[in-house]
Amino acid sequence: MNSPLSRRRFLEASAGLASGALVATHLQAAHHGSYSLKGRLYKTLKINMIKIDGPLSERFRAAKKAGFMGVEMNSPGMDVEETRQAIDESGLPVDGTVCSTHWKIRHSSPDPPTRAQALQDLKIAIRDTHAVGGHTVLLVVGKGEDGPESEIWPRSVENIRKAIPLAAELGVSIVIENVWNQFLYDHEGDSNQTAEPFVKYVDEFESPWVGMQFDIGNHWKYGSMGDWIRMLDKRIIKLDVKGFSRIENKFMQIGEGDIDFLDVRTALHEINYHGWVAAEVKGGALAELKKISGQIDRAFGL
Repeated sequence: MNSPLSRRRFLEASAGLASGALVATHLQAAHHGSYSLKGRLYKTLKINMIKIDGPLSERFRAAKKAGFMGVEMNSPGMDVEETRQAIDESGLPVDGTVCSTHWKIRHSSPDPPTRAQALQDLKIAIRDTHAVGGHTVLLVVGKGEDGPESEIWPRSVENIRKAIPLAAELGVSIVIENVWNQFLYDHEGDSNQTAEPFVKYVDEFESPWVGMQFDIGNHWKYGSMGDWIRMLDKRIIKLDVKGFSRIENKFMQIGEGDIDFLDVRTALHEINYHGWVAAEVKGGALAELKKISGQIDRAFGL
Protein backbone atom coordinates (compact mmCIF):
# COMPACT_ATOMS: atom_id res chain seq x y z
CA MET A 1 0.00 0.00 0.00
CA ASN A 2 1.31 3.47 -0.87
CA SER A 3 2.02 5.77 2.04
CA PRO A 4 0.28 9.19 2.18
CA LEU A 5 3.66 10.82 1.56
CA SER A 6 4.42 8.84 -1.57
CA ARG A 7 0.87 9.45 -2.88
CA ARG A 8 1.25 13.18 -2.29
CA ARG A 9 4.57 13.21 -4.14
CA PHE A 10 2.97 11.28 -6.99
CA LEU A 11 0.12 13.79 -7.26
CA GLU A 12 2.53 16.73 -7.10
CA ALA A 13 4.68 15.18 -9.80
CA SER A 14 1.64 14.44 -11.94
CA ALA A 15 0.41 18.02 -11.56
CA GLY A 16 3.83 19.29 -12.53
CA LEU A 17 3.92 17.09 -15.60
CA ALA A 18 0.42 18.21 -16.59
CA SER A 19 1.36 21.84 -16.14
CA GLY A 20 4.51 21.34 -18.17
CA ALA A 21 2.55 19.60 -20.90
CA LEU A 22 0.06 22.46 -20.97
CA VAL A 23 2.85 25.01 -21.32
CA ALA A 24 4.51 22.90 -24.00
CA THR A 25 1.22 22.60 -25.87
CA HIS A 26 0.70 26.36 -25.60
CA LEU A 27 4.18 27.09 -26.90
CA GLN A 28 3.79 24.55 -29.68
CA ALA A 29 0.50 26.14 -30.70
CA ALA A 30 2.15 29.54 -30.72
CA HIS A 31 5.06 28.23 -32.77
CA HIS A 32 2.79 26.68 -35.39
CA GLY A 33 0.33 29.57 -35.46
CA SER A 34 -2.65 27.43 -34.50
CA TYR A 35 -4.57 29.98 -32.44
CA SER A 36 -7.83 29.46 -34.24
CA LEU A 37 -10.58 32.08 -34.12
CA LYS A 38 -13.11 29.71 -35.65
CA GLY A 39 -16.54 30.36 -34.20
CA ARG A 40 -15.46 33.80 -32.97
CA LEU A 41 -15.25 35.77 -36.21
CA TYR A 42 -17.89 36.46 -38.84
CA LYS A 43 -16.67 37.46 -42.28
CA THR A 44 -18.06 40.50 -44.05
CA LEU A 45 -16.85 42.83 -46.81
CA LYS A 46 -17.43 46.26 -48.29
CA ILE A 47 -20.14 46.42 -50.96
CA ASN A 48 -17.75 48.19 -53.36
CA MET A 49 -15.55 45.08 -53.37
CA ILE A 50 -18.24 43.01 -55.10
CA LYS A 51 -17.57 43.53 -58.83
CA ILE A 52 -20.57 41.64 -60.16
CA ASP A 53 -22.89 42.81 -62.93
CA GLY A 54 -26.60 42.76 -62.23
CA PRO A 55 -28.94 43.80 -59.44
CA LEU A 56 -27.87 44.22 -55.83
CA SER A 57 -29.34 40.83 -54.93
CA GLU A 58 -26.91 39.16 -57.37
CA ARG A 59 -24.00 40.92 -55.71
CA PHE A 60 -25.22 39.72 -52.34
CA ARG A 61 -25.56 36.14 -53.63
CA ALA A 62 -22.00 36.24 -54.96
CA ALA A 63 -20.64 37.39 -51.61
CA LYS A 64 -22.52 34.65 -49.83
CA LYS A 65 -21.31 32.03 -52.32
CA ALA A 66 -17.75 33.23 -51.72
CA GLY A 67 -18.10 32.45 -48.02
CA PHE A 68 -19.00 35.82 -46.53
CA MET A 69 -21.64 36.05 -43.83
CA GLY A 70 -22.58 39.69 -44.25
CA VAL A 71 -21.96 42.84 -46.26
CA GLU A 72 -21.32 46.48 -45.37
CA MET A 73 -23.23 49.09 -47.34
CA ASN A 74 -22.57 52.82 -47.82
CA SER A 75 -24.80 55.56 -46.43
CA PRO A 76 -25.88 58.25 -47.18
CA GLY A 77 -26.75 57.03 -50.65
CA MET A 78 -28.05 53.54 -49.89
CA ASP A 79 -31.39 52.54 -51.38
CA VAL A 80 -33.03 51.06 -48.28
CA GLU A 81 -35.84 49.23 -50.11
CA GLU A 82 -33.47 47.74 -52.70
CA THR A 83 -31.14 46.64 -49.91
CA ARG A 84 -33.97 45.01 -47.98
CA GLN A 85 -34.98 43.14 -51.12
CA ALA A 86 -31.41 41.97 -51.67
CA ILE A 87 -31.26 40.70 -48.09
CA ASP A 88 -34.54 38.82 -48.52
CA GLU A 89 -33.60 37.29 -51.88
CA SER A 90 -30.04 36.31 -50.96
CA GLY A 91 -30.32 35.50 -47.28
CA LEU A 92 -27.20 37.60 -46.66
CA PRO A 93 -27.58 40.23 -43.91
CA VAL A 94 -26.20 43.75 -43.83
CA ASP A 95 -24.11 43.95 -40.67
CA GLY A 96 -23.31 47.64 -40.96
CA THR A 97 -22.54 50.64 -43.14
CA VAL A 98 -19.69 52.99 -43.92
CA CYS A 99 -20.48 56.70 -43.68
CA SER A 100 -20.01 57.60 -47.32
CA THR A 101 -19.23 61.31 -46.90
CA HIS A 102 -16.90 61.30 -43.89
CA TRP A 103 -13.68 62.06 -45.79
CA LYS A 104 -14.95 65.22 -47.47
CA ILE A 105 -17.59 66.41 -45.00
CA ARG A 106 -15.79 66.17 -41.69
CA HIS A 107 -16.68 66.48 -38.02
CA SER A 108 -13.31 68.16 -37.47
CA SER A 109 -13.94 70.95 -39.98
CA PRO A 110 -13.52 74.52 -38.66
CA ASP A 111 -16.61 75.45 -40.71
CA PRO A 112 -19.83 75.14 -38.64
CA PRO A 113 -22.14 74.43 -41.64
CA THR A 114 -19.79 71.63 -42.73
CA ARG A 115 -19.91 70.09 -39.26
CA ALA A 116 -23.70 70.39 -39.25
CA GLN A 117 -23.82 68.50 -42.56
CA ALA A 118 -21.41 65.86 -41.21
CA LEU A 119 -23.75 65.32 -38.27
CA GLN A 120 -26.78 65.10 -40.53
CA ASP A 121 -25.02 62.53 -42.75
CA LEU A 122 -24.02 60.46 -39.73
CA LYS A 123 -27.62 60.43 -38.52
CA ILE A 124 -28.81 59.36 -41.98
CA ALA A 125 -26.31 56.50 -41.90
CA ILE A 126 -27.51 55.46 -38.44
CA ARG A 127 -31.16 55.46 -39.54
CA ASP A 128 -30.40 53.63 -42.80
CA THR A 129 -28.32 51.03 -40.97
CA HIS A 130 -31.13 50.36 -38.51
CA ALA A 131 -33.67 50.17 -41.35
CA VAL A 132 -31.79 47.28 -42.99
CA GLY A 133 -30.94 45.43 -39.78
CA GLY A 134 -27.33 46.51 -39.37
CA HIS A 135 -25.66 47.48 -36.11
CA THR A 136 -22.61 49.65 -36.90
CA VAL A 137 -21.72 52.81 -38.80
CA LEU A 138 -18.03 53.12 -39.62
CA LEU A 139 -16.79 56.68 -39.22
CA VAL A 140 -13.59 58.56 -40.02
CA VAL A 141 -13.85 61.27 -37.40
CA GLY A 142 -11.80 63.98 -39.10
CA LYS A 143 -8.48 64.98 -40.63
CA GLY A 144 -5.35 66.63 -39.33
CA GLU A 145 -5.44 69.34 -41.97
CA ASP A 146 -8.47 70.87 -40.22
CA GLY A 147 -6.28 72.29 -37.47
CA PRO A 148 -4.06 71.36 -34.52
CA GLU A 149 -5.08 68.38 -32.42
CA SER A 150 -5.98 70.71 -29.55
CA GLU A 151 -8.77 72.08 -31.78
CA ILE A 152 -9.97 69.17 -33.90
CA TRP A 153 -10.13 66.74 -30.97
CA PRO A 154 -12.77 68.63 -28.95
CA ARG A 155 -14.48 69.93 -32.10
CA SER A 156 -15.04 66.46 -33.54
CA VAL A 157 -16.05 64.95 -30.19
CA GLU A 158 -18.62 67.68 -29.62
CA ASN A 159 -20.15 67.14 -33.06
CA ILE A 160 -20.21 63.34 -33.03
CA ARG A 161 -21.60 63.30 -29.50
CA LYS A 162 -24.80 64.89 -30.82
CA ALA A 163 -25.54 61.65 -32.72
CA ILE A 164 -25.21 59.36 -29.69
CA PRO A 165 -28.84 59.67 -28.52
CA LEU A 166 -30.07 58.48 -31.93
CA ALA A 167 -27.47 55.68 -31.99
CA ALA A 168 -28.63 54.52 -28.56
CA GLU A 169 -32.30 54.74 -29.50
CA LEU A 170 -31.83 52.60 -32.61
CA GLY A 171 -29.15 50.28 -31.25
CA VAL A 172 -26.51 51.22 -33.84
CA SER A 173 -22.90 51.75 -32.73
CA ILE A 174 -20.72 54.53 -34.10
CA VAL A 175 -17.40 52.78 -34.80
CA ILE A 176 -14.28 54.84 -35.41
CA GLU A 177 -11.79 53.52 -37.94
CA ASN A 178 -8.08 54.08 -37.47
CA VAL A 179 -6.95 55.52 -40.80
CA TRP A 180 -4.17 57.63 -42.26
CA ASN A 181 -5.88 60.94 -41.47
CA GLN A 182 -3.01 62.61 -39.58
CA PHE A 183 -4.99 62.46 -36.34
CA LEU A 184 -4.43 60.41 -33.16
CA TYR A 185 -1.00 59.24 -34.33
CA ASP A 186 2.22 60.76 -35.71
CA HIS A 187 2.04 60.42 -39.49
CA GLU A 188 5.78 60.99 -39.82
CA GLY A 189 6.62 58.85 -36.81
CA ASP A 190 8.13 55.41 -36.38
CA SER A 191 6.67 51.95 -35.80
CA ASN A 192 6.78 52.17 -32.00
CA GLN A 193 3.59 54.19 -31.56
CA THR A 194 0.74 52.98 -29.37
CA ALA A 195 -3.05 53.15 -29.49
CA GLU A 196 -3.21 55.33 -26.37
CA PRO A 197 -4.55 58.42 -28.22
CA PHE A 198 -7.37 56.30 -29.70
CA VAL A 199 -8.17 54.94 -26.23
CA LYS A 200 -8.41 58.45 -24.77
CA TYR A 201 -10.46 59.70 -27.72
CA VAL A 202 -13.03 56.89 -27.52
CA ASP A 203 -13.25 57.16 -23.74
CA GLU A 204 -14.03 60.87 -23.96
CA PHE A 205 -17.46 60.03 -25.39
CA GLU A 206 -18.31 58.09 -22.23
CA SER A 207 -20.78 55.99 -24.21
CA PRO A 208 -21.10 52.28 -25.00
CA TRP A 209 -22.42 53.35 -28.41
CA VAL A 210 -19.02 54.68 -29.54
CA GLY A 211 -16.13 52.31 -30.13
CA MET A 212 -13.61 51.23 -32.74
CA GLN A 213 -13.77 49.41 -36.02
CA PHE A 214 -10.14 48.54 -35.67
CA ASP A 215 -8.36 48.14 -39.00
CA ILE A 216 -5.64 45.48 -38.84
CA GLY A 217 -3.18 46.79 -41.39
CA ASN A 218 -3.84 50.52 -41.49
CA HIS A 219 -1.36 51.29 -38.72
CA TRP A 220 1.05 48.35 -38.88
CA LYS A 221 3.47 50.91 -40.29
CA TYR A 222 3.21 52.81 -37.00
CA GLY A 223 2.90 50.18 -34.29
CA SER A 224 2.20 46.62 -33.18
CA MET A 225 -1.29 45.57 -34.19
CA GLY A 226 -1.41 42.96 -31.45
CA ASP A 227 -0.46 45.51 -28.80
CA TRP A 228 -2.96 48.04 -30.19
CA ILE A 229 -5.68 45.39 -29.91
CA ARG A 230 -4.69 44.68 -26.31
CA MET A 231 -4.76 48.37 -25.44
CA LEU A 232 -8.08 49.07 -27.17
CA ASP A 233 -9.57 45.92 -25.65
CA LYS A 234 -13.37 46.10 -25.26
CA ARG A 235 -13.48 49.36 -27.20
CA ILE A 236 -13.15 47.23 -30.35
CA ILE A 237 -16.65 46.57 -31.64
CA LYS A 238 -15.66 45.44 -35.11
CA LEU A 239 -12.57 44.71 -37.23
CA ASP A 240 -11.34 45.64 -40.69
CA VAL A 241 -8.46 43.77 -42.28
CA LYS A 242 -5.95 44.18 -45.08
CA GLY A 243 -2.27 43.39 -45.55
CA PHE A 244 0.68 45.76 -45.30
CA SER A 245 4.41 45.51 -45.90
CA ARG A 246 6.75 47.69 -43.88
CA ILE A 247 9.57 46.69 -46.20
CA GLU A 248 7.73 47.78 -49.36
CA ASN A 249 5.72 50.46 -47.53
CA LYS A 250 2.43 49.59 -49.19
CA PHE A 251 -0.90 47.91 -48.57
CA MET A 252 -1.30 44.33 -49.76
CA GLN A 253 -3.71 41.43 -49.89
CA ILE A 254 -4.82 39.91 -46.58
CA GLY A 255 -2.04 37.72 -45.19
CA GLU A 256 0.58 39.19 -47.52
CA GLY A 257 3.28 41.55 -46.26
CA ASP A 258 4.72 41.31 -42.76
CA ILE A 259 1.86 41.86 -40.30
CA ASP A 260 2.26 39.53 -37.32
CA PHE A 261 -1.08 37.75 -37.61
CA LEU A 262 -0.11 35.22 -34.94
CA ASP A 263 0.21 38.06 -32.45
CA VAL A 264 -3.05 39.55 -33.75
CA ARG A 265 -4.85 36.24 -33.21
CA THR A 266 -3.34 35.85 -29.77
CA ALA A 267 -4.40 39.39 -28.82
CA LEU A 268 -7.95 38.80 -30.05
CA HIS A 269 -8.08 35.70 -27.87
CA GLU A 270 -6.76 37.66 -24.91
CA ILE A 271 -9.46 40.33 -25.15
CA ASN A 272 -12.05 37.60 -25.85
CA TYR A 273 -13.16 39.24 -29.09
CA HIS A 274 -16.23 37.80 -30.80
CA GLY A 275 -17.64 39.67 -33.79
CA TRP A 276 -17.35 40.77 -37.38
CA VAL A 277 -14.19 41.15 -39.43
CA ALA A 278 -14.57 43.12 -42.67
CA ALA A 279 -12.29 42.67 -45.65
CA GLU A 280 -11.16 46.01 -47.07
CA VAL A 281 -9.17 45.27 -50.21
CA LYS A 282 -9.71 45.77 -53.93
CA GLY A 283 -12.19 42.95 -54.48
CA GLY A 284 -13.39 41.55 -57.78
CA ALA A 285 -15.72 38.97 -59.28
CA LEU A 286 -16.70 35.66 -57.65
CA ALA A 287 -13.31 33.96 -58.04
CA GLU A 288 -11.50 36.89 -56.44
CA LEU A 289 -14.04 37.09 -53.61
CA LYS A 290 -13.51 33.39 -52.88
CA LYS A 291 -9.76 34.04 -52.79
CA ILE A 292 -10.20 36.91 -50.32
CA SER A 293 -12.52 34.79 -48.16
CA GLY A 294 -9.84 32.09 -48.05
CA GLN A 295 -7.19 34.66 -47.13
CA ILE A 296 -9.26 35.68 -44.11
CA ASP A 297 -9.63 32.00 -43.13
CA ARG A 298 -5.88 31.48 -43.22
CA ALA A 299 -5.01 34.74 -41.47
CA PHE A 300 -7.33 34.06 -38.54
CA GLY A 301 -7.37 30.27 -38.46
CA LEU A 302 -11.03 29.95 -39.40
